Amino acid sequence: QVLLVESGGGLVQPGGSLRLSCAASGFTLDYYVIGWFRQAPGKEREGVSCISSSDNSTYYADSVKGRFTISRDNAKNTVYLQMNSLKPEDTAVYYCACRITRTLVVHSREYDYWGQGTQVTVSS
Repeated sequence: QVLLVESGGGLVQPGGSLRLSCAASGFTLDYYVIGWFRQAPGKEREGVSCISSSDNSTYYADSVKGRFTISRDNAKNTVYLQMNSLKPEDTAVYYCACRITRTLVVHSREYDYWGQGTQVTVSS
C-alpha cells in the first residue's frame, strides 16, 4: 500500500521557520518525483515545489523562491520542505504527492498519490 505522511506543520510567527517532512511507506521514493502543494481556505490548491527522481532538479513557485528549499533523502525514504522567512500568506494545509517519473511534474493533476496534509499557520 502506497502511503505518504506529512509532518512538521504548526504555528509559527512571521519570519520564522518550519521543516515539513513527507515520509513514504509501502514503496521506495527513488523513482518518484515528489511535489509539495498547499491549499488555503477558500483558495485553489497551489503548487509550491517539486524535486525530480533523476538528478534532484527542483522547481519553486515564485511566491516561495529564495525562502523554501526542497530536498530528498532516499535512504530515509523522505522528502523535506525547509520553509524560512515565513509570511502570513504561507498559511495553508501543505500536502506532498508523488508520481513515478524521472522528470519534474508541476501540475497537481498529474500526481498519483497524496498525503493527508499538515497545517501550517503563520501568525503573530
